[in-house]
Amino acid sequence: MQHTQRERLGSTPVFSPDRDLFFSSEYKTVSGKGISQTITTPAIYGEQRQSAFQQKIQQAFADEKSKGVENPILMGSIPFDVSEPSCLYIPESVEVTEHNAAMPEPNGILAREPLQILAKRSEPDESLFKHAVAEAVKKFQRTELEKAVLSRVLNLELSDAISADDVLSRLIKQNPTGFHFAIPQQDQSVLLGASPELLIRQQGTSILSNPLAGSAKRQGNTDADRQVSDALLKSVKDRYEHRLVIEEIAQQLTPYCRELDVPTGPSLISTPTMWHLSTRIEGQLNGLGDEQGKPSNYNVLQLACLLHPTPAVCGFPFTLSRDAIKELEGYERGMFTGMVGWCDSQGNGEWAVTIRCGKVRENSVRLFAGAGIVDASCPQAEWAETEAKLGTMLNAFGLGEKGAA
Repeated sequence: MQHTQRERLGSTPVFSPDRDLFFSSEYKTVSGKGISQTITTPAIYGEQRQSAFQQKIQQAFADEKSKGVENPILMGSIPFDVSEPSCLYIPESVEVTEHNAAMPEPNGILAREPLQILAKRSEPDESLFKHAVAEAVKKFQRTELEKAVLSRVLNLELSDAISADDVLSRLIKQNPTGFHFAIPQQDQSVLLGASPELLIRQQGTSILSNPLAGSAKRQGNTDADRQVSDALLKSVKDRYEHRLVIEEIAQQLTPYCRELDVPTGPSLISTPTMWHLSTRIEGQLNGLGDEQGKPSNYNVLQLACLLHPTPAVCGFPFTLSRDAIKELEGYERGMFTGMVGWCDSQGNGEWAVTIRCGKVRENSVRLFAGAGIVDASCPQAEWAETEAKLGTMLNAFGLGEKGAA
């Protein structure tokens, strides 16, 4: 099949079950059908950081251009551990729209009998997770480690096969401002979610990164919800956790930018289930190009790999936090806290942090959640934070509180 690309300014994207790849934001919606090329090269390969990976990407784009595709698009996901295989595709056909539009009502899981949980298991369980948090706090006292992000996976076996399309549609309806994605994986599962966190977006020389760090659970009562958000914005612990992320991202981007605007303090953003501390970092890249879309000297995937993993999903300093995760977490994250998105052959694109997500295969589900641990962290509070973060995906399955581990 000929690889084609269609761009429709201001039109409404049509979401169809035969779409193989999907990513949407308030910026663009990108839908891919069919697979022209698959790229599994790790984002860091051997001793030469990114070189083999970027060469593979550029060769794939060149191959598509030789078929007559003017500006090929790559979509997919990259794992937390970038030494592991990537899961990237160039679709046979791509449809791009200029904004995230409303999606149709799901027609599968909502029409059937409610899904029931036949079995569930947290990895690690509550006691082991809390022990890991306590051990991380001890490390802050005797090492130079300042932050470590610890996570868990909730494994569910449900009463019926799951429609990834219907779950995605529900995620979009429930979280309209998120970064929505559905990416097939090499193990025949589908990675899907509604991330609130933008790793980086590039259009010409204009870039935007919107890291999140510091979270609190939304409350059903308006007054209580306001109190929680106010407390988060004033929290010394959460602002410290957030500052570590912002300083690291700004340090990484500065050499590539002729302008970089980093706000002096965080603001608040919310999802239906969580409040987050948020900072929008905007800049103009060095070199050629302009904001109207002409290519710059850099591409968005290079910059995304430069930033990933940020202290928001790994910790600080990087090596110490990565080692702490390997020691304390007890399972392989895979794509969770990696990055998911798209880029074109001109360098433009958008990559989100792979959080508020899960993997679906038949009637099995793996849901992921994490929490940033710093010196002031409390094991019980961090466990509760992961429970709250799981709410986004549990709600999309119609499970709500039933899914809590």
